[in-house]
Amino acid sequence: MSQRNFFAELKRRNVYKVAVAYAVVGWVIAQIATQIFPFLEIPNWIVRLVILLIAIGFPIALVIAWAFEATPEGIKRTEVADEMPATKARKKHAWIYIVVIGAAISVALFLLGRYTAAPRQNASAAPTELAAGSSIPKKSIAVLPFENLSDDKGAAYFAEGIQDEILTKLASIADLKVISRTSTAKYKSKPEDLKTVSQQLGVATVLEGSVQKARDKVRVNVQLIDARADSHLWAKTYDRDLADVFAIQSEVAQEIADSLKAKLSPTEANTMARAPTNDMEAYDLFLKGEFEQRVANSNFQAESFDQATRWYKAAIARDPNFALAIAQLAICQLRRHWLSDPLTDAEVMEAGRLANQAVTLAPDLAQAHVAAGLFHYYGFREYDQALTEFERALQLQPNNALALSFIAFVHRRQGKWDLTLDELKKSIELDPRDPYTIGGVAETDIFLRRWKEAEDFARRGLTIDPHESTCMRMLLLSSLNQTGNAQEPLRLLATFPPDDLLLPNTGMFDMVIGTRGETFVLARDFKAALKACETGTMATTNEWQRFAAKAGIRLLAGDVAGAQPDAEKARELLETRLREHPQDFRALRALSWAYLALNRNADAINIARREVELLPLEKDAVLGSGNLAALAEIQARTGATSDAVGNLRHLLSIPAGETVSIVRLKIDPVWDPIRNDPGFQQLLTAQEHVGP
Repeated sequence: MSQRNFFAELKRRNVYKVAVAYAVVGWVIAQIATQIFPFLEIPNWIVRLVILLIAIGFPIALVIAWAFEATPEGIKRTEVADEMPATKARKKHAWIYIVVIGAAISVALFLLGRYTAAPRQNASAAPTELAAGSSIPKKSIAVLPFENLSDDKGAAYFAEGIQDEILTKLASIADLKVISRTSTAKYKSKPEDLKTVSQQLGVATVLEGSVQKARDKVRVNVQLIDARADSHLWAKTYDRDLADVFAIQSEVAQEIADSLKAKLSPTEANTMARAPTNDMEAYDLFLKGEFEQRVANSNFQAESFDQATRWYKAAIARDPNFALAIAQLAICQLRRHWLSDPLTDAEVMEAGRLANQAVTLAPDLAQAHVAAGLFHYYGFREYDQALTEFERALQLQPNNALALSFIAFVHRRQGKWDLTLDELKKSIELDPRDPYTIGGVAETDIFLRRWKEAEDFARRGLTIDPHESTCMRMLLLSSLNQTGNAQEPLRLLATFPPDDLLLPNTGMFDMVIGTRGETFVLARDFKAALKACETGTMATTNEWQRFAAKAGIRLLAGDVAGAQPDAEKARELLETRLREHPQDFRALRALSWAYLALNRNADAINIARREVELLPLEKDAVLGSGNLAALAEIQARTGATSDAVGNLRHLLSIPAGETVSIVRLKIDPVWDPIRNDPGFQQLLTAQEHVGP
């Protein structure tokens, strides 16, 4: 058959007509599947199946059109139909009606989807805890906590480690938005309402998983889910030797990247494939350290940091080149130094050596650069060097919310308030349920005396974690400064958990007595303040702090004789401590009050001045303002009234709302000795700095 005859035969047998009609009808069905099925919450796999069947059916329809023809007597083979006499009843143009009607339906469905899908998408993409109107990127994911299915329920740390390593690998991909572990840890392994999870975290997809460990075997189940439609994209089970766990983590991360069509640079591809160590026992010890450090970061207890340190050191003993463990050990020690109990100078330098070793072993390891940055920041307040390291960590791991928040906190120390707020809010986009960073925004607003904004962020953080101490402290301060009523913070305090307010503001005497005691002092309930020193967390803290706190409270209450026994006990302990830790600012603050209670006014003034000299405002806009305010307190209590008023006037003119405000000056008993001074009275009518 010639080519011309073949095409003529196709036309005669209605193959062209069937092809056009099939294409139109198939398009209509595809439009129904893609535009209507999601509205009815029909899973995506059914949509994909319908489209696949349409594609498979097309060549079959053409074959049938060639071989068969519709006649008034039914479907006949084409050869038989050709021999039948022509009939007027046969309709030659019915297919045209099919095409026209199908096209009309198709256009209507397309327009329906085009102009209704966007509103539906926008409605579902407005995260409840993100900025209004923000959209959810398609290439976004949250790795939810992995369920521990091992017989040993104590192996939960191992399941968390698998989840964490997958998340860490994904966080290095610049083309993805990856939510930090701090936020995903708030959820169950398999939440019932994934759409809410999608909205709260601002992600399109989530990864669920489980881990079962038995001797030298491990089974890992993972499934990637479109959280907005609550439909599975893919699922996989890995049954491997325990030694293959790193390969599993890399494969899962690569599968996710492929599914989300994320573009990987060569460096990102290498990071995805890299194993942190070849020693499984070292890795197991490392995961125990990671588990313990997460506990320490939530309770700020030195014992928890020390336990994590022991696990890390055990891991490094097995693999001296385990760069990730070395970096995390340095981070652990430096956070203990900053958040809990200061290290000696030699210990700080050792942490710096570990950080440098980690960078040398693994120059492309983001955590190594975070460790190096913390050494400069926490160790010596070397801000420029710290920023260089944190920014390098962020280049290597663009989704590292922790590095971004550290950059923000460094900028806050430098007094770059607007920049701090912008960076903290960007960090929250990657870690939307991290109450500590949310508390950081509230605290920054407090410094700027933006009381209402601080209240909003503090309440937001407490809805996530009612125990978050920064958010509790900022809510108390915002309440006091908005109402001018010392009873209102007391009402709020009664709603807080009982043992979570040991950490103080970066303020003055409250650095010694803690936020709970300070709240009672501002309300002049000195009996309750003393009781707070003997109960809860304060009862088990450093003896020197407890003795100094009680001495100071009695001094404010006018009980000078009653203050002296505790002040003497505090003095002995503090002088010993400061020989080992000469720059422990909390200990220095406590000693100045112990001297004050012992009527050693010159010594009290000298210690307070020493704090300002060690850390002036120019070097630290946060603690520096607290140091200057603390000096003003001691000056006010020792008769140096004009000096106290001058320092307070300066503090009211700069962002220092966590330490000084007009409302607080009016009610704080610390200022009672100078309350009737004309210069002090002038301050109460002054214009205090508000905003950036």
